[in-house]
Amino acid sequence: MTNWLLYISALLKRWMEPNLRYFRTTRQPTLWLLAPVIGLTVGLAAVLLRYAIGLVQWPWLGTISELVVTAAQEQPGWVIIAAPTIGGLIVGLLLTYIQPGHRASGVADVIEARALGGRGLPLWSGISSAFITVLSLGSGASAGREGPMVHLGATLTAAIARFFNLPASGRRTLLAAGVASAVSASFNAPVAGVLFAHEVILGHYGLSAFVPIVISSVMGALVSHLVIGDVVAFIIPNYQITSYWEIPAFGLLGITCAVVAILFQFALIGTDWVARHITMPLWLRPVIGGFVVGCMGLFFPEVLGVGYETTDAALKQDLPLMLMLTLILMKTAATAITLASRFGGGIFSPALYLGALTGGAFGLIAAGVFPDLASSHGLYAILGMAAVASAVLGAPISTTVIVFELTGGYDVTIALLLTASIATGLTLAVHGRSYFHWQLEMRGVFLQDGPHRYLMGTIKVSDFMEAPDIGEDPHPPFDPGSGNPYLRPRDTLEVALRMFDSSGVIDIPVVDENDPTKVIACARQVRALRYFNSELIATSVEEHR
Repeated sequence: MTNWLLYISALLKRWMEPNLRYFRTTRQPTLWLLAPVIGLTVGLAAVLLRYAIGLVQWPWLGTISELVVTAAQEQPGWVIIAAPTIGGLIVGLLLTYIQPGHRASGVADVIEARALGGRGLPLWSGISSAFITVLSLGSGASAGREGPMVHLGATLTAAIARFFNLPASGRRTLLAAGVASAVSASFNAPVAGVLFAHEVILGHYGLSAFVPIVISSVMGALVSHLVIGDVVAFIIPNYQITSYWEIPAFGLLGITCAVVAILFQFALIGTDWVARHITMPLWLRPVIGGFVVGCMGLFFPEVLGVGYETTDAALKQDLPLMLMLTLILMKTAATAITLASRFGGGIFSPALYLGALTGGAFGLIAAGVFPDLASSHGLYAILGMAAVASAVLGAPISTTVIVFELTGGYDVTIALLLTASIATGLTLAVHGRSYFHWQLEMRGVFLQDGPHRYLMGTIKVSDFMEAPDIGEDPHPPFDPGSGNPYLRPRDTLEVALRMFDSSGVIDIPVVDENDPTKVIACARQVRALRYFNSELIATSVEEHR
């Protein structure tokens, strides 16, 4: 009996020891303890940002609520034009003299930070970016608040992770946990927060990250419940599918939403390209953009701000067909101008807005053609909202769940999944990437092609170079004009491998950044490849555990 017990004990030890070792080395206990702190901190920050936007809009609208359209209709025309123009002037001055990088940050910056191992989100930049967003949306700029909330949450989380000196995998997990709390508190949608953090930020569903992300998301929802209340963003009637003969109509709606999502992205990309090629002082860009948006708001106040009131009206079937069709064009233009003008804001709320209007307009047309078969156009508005948003964000799973939790309706699952999947698939067929990844590629960050492509551009020679052997001259002289190959510490792995291949040598001297005549280290081809392989393996392990 004793031998059997010893055998079972040894077997259990052999089974459990590597798992426990991974649990300790990745500092999972620390992550679990930090997750509720992050969730509460980020949730509170998201709620405060939401109220801060209301406080900024109060002087010119007389309300801190999201009933922007109703309030704007009661204001004189000069106020509607002046508010975003003056707000643009303040934003322009902040971008010029205070904001690092001269732009407000968003979800794309968080995705890039995740790829960098949780680094690259300075605390001051995050706070100042959030302040610029508050001024932008509070003064009437046409954009969303959720992306800036995600960035603020990730920035606060990154500061906490730096304090505890966590490994790269732990920093990435906590980054996603902060994002989950921001989404959860912003939408009052804890399940969607968890899925969004995995799908958009991490890019995988590794189980080791699940517990901290869930804890943080729950804490974010708790803060939202305590401060705002346990209510969904849009209170709508209980819509039902009239007939399963409508399935082809749902598919056709998916195609229609894909067209809207594709054109929306083209508008964002094209307007940004035009703005980049117009030479003018940075401070003047938001002023001109704010003036244009204000003029549009004079005739269509529905385009001002986040747009939740109009989205809600579309879901409740309170908008006529021609107005919805017109607002699709106007909101697309207003959002593109807002973001190209360097106002702070995101694209999630505008995507929901466009989707709700697209679905509502489609439902009215379908009801006119097939009155006995078509469901209410409010149902189609829900479907369109999920389809356009999932296509633009490249996140069909989390976006679908967000719409479920936003509306409180789970009875249209079949139609919702079908519409969102078709819209997402067709949009990817045209653009090949989400709007976030397009933003990253504009900065030279390519994540769509897999970790190998990104690692080639982010691993530096300084990561794998070796110091001279003992007894050798630590700084031997070097003639950079001799034609012999050499590298610098900040050169990328891709540059190094190309040089190894073209020169045919296996050892290349690494010279000082400021003095190319001084050799400070040696880069060896074998060590470079070994380092690259170890990073690929670590990435694969993290994604599958």
